[in-house]
Amino acid sequence: MTPTAPWSVEPLQGWHLPLLDDPAFLPLQPLLQRSLLLALPERLLSSVAHRQALASQVLVALRPDPPARPQALGLVMSRRLNRSGTCWQVEHLRLALGAAEAAASPGRQTIAAGLLREAIRRGRGAASWIASASGLDVSRLATLRELGFQPQRTDHVWRWQPSDAAAPALPAELQLRQLNRRTAALLWHLEQAACPAQLRQLLDRRIEDLLDQSGGRGWMLVDSSRNEAVAGVRWQADHPAGGQMVELSLHPGWGHLLGTPTELLLSRLAGSGGVLWLHSEVGDDARRSWLEALGAETHGEQVLMARSVWRRQEWQPTRSAARRLGAVLEQFQPRRRPLPTPAGQR
Repeated sequence: MTPTAPWSVEPLQGWHLPLLDDPAFLPLQPLLQRSLLLALPERLLSSVAHRQALASQVLVALRPDPPARPQALGLVMSRRLNRSGTCWQVEHLRLALGAAEAAASPGRQTIAAGLLREAIRRGRGAASWIASASGLDVSRLATLRELGFQPQRTDHVWRWQPSDAAAPALPAELQLRQLNRRTAALLWHLEQAACPAQLRQLLDRRIEDLLDQSGGRGWMLVDSSRNEAVAGVRWQADHPAGGQMVELSLHPGWGHLLGTPTELLLSRLAGSGGVLWLHSEVGDDARRSWLEALGAETHGEQVLMARSVWRRQEWQPTRSAARRLGAVLEQFQPRRRPLPTPAGQR
């Protein structure tokens, strides 16, 4: 921000936590504290292991108030989705409930756009960004579009809690396997097959990225004859309202597994009394009907948006390339006959 701006955007520091007492920020306090605790160890590990840190990046919008303490206007939390750092995700974008009430405060959309713009600017090496917004949040969707985000898919959001009934039986041709380093490649290939090509390219996900993002929590059904995962579920994040946000993947050629086998996967991941939050794409009537039959509750729609980041690079040939080019051109220069040496200089 410019020095004359009435507000600024700063990386999260410890002294910011007491300022983030607005009701909009309170559910994120555990995540903010965790981000602060992991920031230093992540930087140390990155310097030793030469890999990108995976801790969340948190930026806070502050308005100075000389007579009193600064006012927190909003915050944005983002993180790398892969170890290479080519894809980033906006995890949370929160604005204080009273951010725009004061006359000196900027508008809510201005604050949101400023936070997102600064987060994207600080995302070094990012080639794409992913963000989600409620289908009813018109202002958030408008802000994302203003910054170049385009909708990729629209999903129904579902909340489901398994019953106390006995776990359904597993078909004989399928094996139930837990996600770990030995089986991660199977689930990765499944998700690659189930993900649309454009979104798959933006995510740029590798096997180690899948393990990082799932925390090693997941289950899959494997066709024993082909040693191929045909259905799988894994943890994505903890939901602010309680429970786990999960990703359920089904191989395009195995749609008939949507039923008892996929219910078994969800039950294994949820455990005893656990709550799962999952998505079904708008237009996927088969998955919607199955979730309704399970007794899952719908909680509105969510729009997944993405944008590519294009950075201009100046073309500067290296010295070695310039020398090679000069050596080639020198061959085409006209050869001059050497001048005779004067007699007095022999």
